[in-house]
Amino acid sequence: MIDIAPEQARTLAAIVTHGSFDAAAAHLSVTPSAISQRIRALEAAVGRPVLTRARPAGLTESGQAVVRFARQLELLSADLAGELQPDEPHGRTRLTLVINSDSLHTWALAGLAAASGTIQLEILREDQEHSLDLLRAGAAAAAITETATPVPGCSSRKLGIMRYLPVCAPDFARRWFAPGVTAAALATAPVLVYDRKDDLQDRWLRRLRVSLQPPRHYVPASQEFGDAIRWGMGWGMMPEIEIGEDLANGTLEILAPRAHVDVALYWQQWRRGSAALTEVADAVQAAARVLR
Repeated sequence: MIDIAPEQARTLAAIVTHGSFDAAAAHLSVTPSAISQRIRALEAAVGRPVLTRARPAGLTESGQAVVRFARQLELLSADLAGELQPDEPHGRTRLTLVINSDSLHTWALAGLAAASGTIQLEILREDQEHSLDLLRAGAAAAAITETATPVPGCSSRKLGIMRYLPVCAPDFARRWFAPGVTAAALATAPVLVYDRKDDLQDRWLRRLRVSLQPPRHYVPASQEFGDAIRWGMGWGMMPEIEIGEDLANGTLEILAPRAHVDVALYWQQWRRGSAALTEVADAVQAAARVLR
């Protein structure tokens, strides 16, 4: 059995957080020599390297597992302190979460607000691949992602489906789609794209079985993305749960009937959780009831 001392795991986490052995030593109030000794002892216990010797220091796959252990140990220690000294004041547990922009903009904040009274939250907006990297590395405790398969050391559960509709402003439709939503019109009408990793618009175009490269405007913020469509800069895919009022009052219209792209969302979190992580997960699950 591998026996990892908690101080060794915490030392590795400090190196990754602060970027170097010297910075970790200053944070932990020990000498750089002590940091090196702890890492050598940790690698001897694990039987393989935990760090890539670079600037800043990076983690091997084994190192990622050790850092997740260190972060989880912090959460479990906070739980234990609350049980052993229930009448003593304890600092709020800190959790880092990774949430995609559209979920954060439309529904997820309601759940996070419900859990914010007792927990300190750091919310990161990252693309899907980087969000999973942060989970693997132990830098984030949980993430909302399109990936169902859990990353190592994590569990995964489905939250629901976010439906996106292709919409535009009425004046834009009259200008660009007067003859109808044809391949020729879609090839020339400007399209709004969140960033260069956003493929929702192209997914919808592929469903129409057309291969097009229309003019593109990039607007990398959820609120501003929707505002740009409302102002007539282009058409784009927007969450159904965001635009009900726009469709009702005629601010926006759907390009084609029964046209949509469905995106399944999953909650991935560290398998060894804590009371704080469970509270946040339950609150997010409750807020996700607005999804399909």
